[in-house]
Amino acid sequence: MKKEEDGEKTKTDEEVVHLRREIGLLPAVSFIIGTVVGSGIFIAPKGVLMNSGSVGLSLLVWALCGVLSLFGALCYAELGTSFTKSGGHYTYLLETLGPLPAFLRLWVEFLFIRPAVASYVSLAFGRYVVEPFFAPCPAPMPLIKLVSLLGVTFVVAVNCWSVTMASRTQVTLTFIKMFALVLIIIPGVIALAKGKTENFQNGFEVDSLTLDMLPLAFYNGLYAYGGWFYLNFVTEEVINPNRTIPLAISFSMVTVTIFYVLVNVAYYTMMTPAELLLSEAVAMTFANRALQGLSSVIPILVALSCLGALNGGFFGSPRMLFVGAREGHWPPIFSMIHVRRKTPLPAVLLLYPLVVLMLTTGEIYQLINFVSFSRWFFIALATMGMLIHRYRFPLHPRPFKVPLVIAVTFTVVCFFIVGLSLYSDPWNTGKSCALTLTGIPVYYMTVYRFRLPRRWRRIFNYCSKQLQILLEVAQQEVQTY
Repeated sequence: MKKEEDGEKTKTDEEVVHLRREIGLLPAVSFIIGTVVGSGIFIAPKGVLMNSGSVGLSLLVWALCGVLSLFGALCYAELGTSFTKSGGHYTYLLETLGPLPAFLRLWVEFLFIRPAVASYVSLAFGRYVVEPFFAPCPAPMPLIKLVSLLGVTFVVAVNCWSVTMASRTQVTLTFIKMFALVLIIIPGVIALAKGKTENFQNGFEVDSLTLDMLPLAFYNGLYAYGGWFYLNFVTEEVINPNRTIPLAISFSMVTVTIFYVLVNVAYYTMMTPAELLLSEAVAMTFANRALQGLSSVIPILVALSCLGALNGGFFGSPRMLFVGAREGHWPPIFSMIHVRRKTPLPAVLLLYPLVVLMLTTGEIYQLINFVSFSRWFFIALATMGMLIHRYRFPLHPRPFKVPLVIAVTFTVVCFFIVGLSLYSDPWNTGKSCALTLTGIPVYYMTVYRFRLPRRWRRIFNYCSKQLQILLEVAQQEVQTY
């Protein structure tokens, strides 16, 4: 009789609607590396060189971006172990600075950060898939966008279907992309050992450097490192987060920094700065020079690398919308989970049409500068909030504590880069700032529900109910934080 009761209890536990803790250390490391190493290292070298003006300075920018990203990742390791909720930036702003900054972060994530980043990565995916078939002619842009759209659709489908499938896809794609980086590094190191150093002569010529362009070089570099914070979006799904989060973050960022600097050194052994600036797809140009026998393989590996970054983004970002809805800052439908698949289906699906829209209209380098202001401004606010929280609540349990000098350095540098970018690229930065501020009236109209007319609320609630039935989703039944 007891066995039957136990069986019933187990069955009930399995049927309970909530997000499971399924991410161990290897998936966590794969999740960070797989999201960080996307299209950035294969495209951003051009943007870094263009804005830094010399080979030596561009390599220095890559190394400093790696150190800065590690500092930021360590700050987020403290935040991730201090606050056990998922949601990343949103949760930390909510806990340390209050609801308005948290809502604004949620607003810009939904409105343009995630759609812009996903469309950037998917465009790179499409370019690397299509261009080999048309070389040496330029590939038709409509075809690139069509293939990009197919890539996004595949990733959305995987993340709607199963958390386990998305996690396994990420691990597999991470191993593939690290192999791609090794394939680029080895010929570069061999050529360097043979004395092919002419592109490094006078590497620090600073004639073409202007101080106002340097933040844009850092934006391009930091964009390639972007993604170190994605594990914090899924804290509630990480097994033993107090140990896993700091370990995964530290190992991942040190590994990525070393690989990125070596890849850039390899690029410069085979290409002059002028050739690199002329290249639309740097890894392709490199493959044609250094890996004639394997040149057809590199585009496939890079395309799969982009797919891994897309997958990581679509796995992490919807959790921010999910947590925001759970806290009452987003429509309740987005805090619901599919009753059988146990995935945050509405939150994943919400981003899809926005990505498609931006994909059909965006241009790569404008997208980076456009997104970076808001992204880095809110990261700086989150780490500033961490310092304020430390001062106000010194007894709050912090299983991992980052040295104060690292946290202060990271926060100050972030604010400095954000401030300088207003001078460097006032048009894109201004648009980004204006779009962020549009969230303020939305917050006061919608989070305080009584400001909305009763009829609007009735229509909204009816639509939400119909969507819930259509998507087969329900509220989480177990508290996971």
